[in-house]
Amino acid sequence: MKLSGPPTSPVPVPPSVAALARGRRPVPVWRNELGGLTFRLDGDGRPGGEDPLFVKWAPSGSALPLAAEAERLRWAAPYTPVPEVREYGSDADGSWLATRALPAESAVAPRWKADPATAVRALGTGLRALHDRLPVAECPFTWSVAHRLEVARRAGIVVPADLPDPPPADLLVVCHGDPCAPNTLLHEDGSWAAHVDMGALGVADRWADLAVVTRNIDWNYGPGWERTLLDAYGIAPDPVRTDFYRRLWDAT
Repeated sequence: MKLSGPPTSPVPVPPSVAALARGRRPVPVWRNELGGLTFRLDGDGRPGGEDPLFVKWAPSGSALPLAAEAERLRWAAPYTPVPEVREYGSDADGSWLATRALPAESAVAPRWKADPATAVRALGTGLRALHDRLPVAECPFTWSVAHRLEVARRAGIVVPADLPDPPPADLLVVCHGDPCAPNTLLHEDGSWAAHVDMGALGVADRWADLAVVTRNIDWNYGPGWERTLLDAYGIAPDPVRTDFYRRLWDAT
């Protein structure tokens, strides 16, 4: 099974990324399981010069939602800290999304993996802030159960017949859609700074996010941190909704 993570072997730079670099050296920082790549372009340090950027690139046919992410980042930006979209484009080889780098660090950077208590609390408070700030009534995107199942079926994914009916919604919010730890950025003091990778953002029950992030933290920080995250978010455990939305995540 291929997992997302920092590249461990040389990464060819796609021509579109090289063109965006304008002479700067693209540094590969992430490769996902669908063949997508993320590069860092450092700023040139001159007043009025090139800003530091992150450039995502997705190969043609990969179904990675860079166009959807650009649209969602632009919508969310007035309400909550997210990267500023600088350019989106596509060609025969793939698509790319360039965003301005934020002065913050991933929650799975080595210093935060060594300090899980701080990182997990920031994940909880950051997710609560996102849910509180994004206006449901004005959100044009959905991440509902019906929508996710339909997208899965169109992609040829066979949804297990034993997937139960969804429980009644606890609270509809604008969900992140992939709230795993690498998609949360922290300030230097360990507090929440921003969210990234928002290609699935949409309205859904808040447990659609909570069920995923509370399982993902085991991968990144080890077991035993679920209650810390829920306490930081400000909610009691909900085993029924947690079980359903983890099953849905696995199925879709």
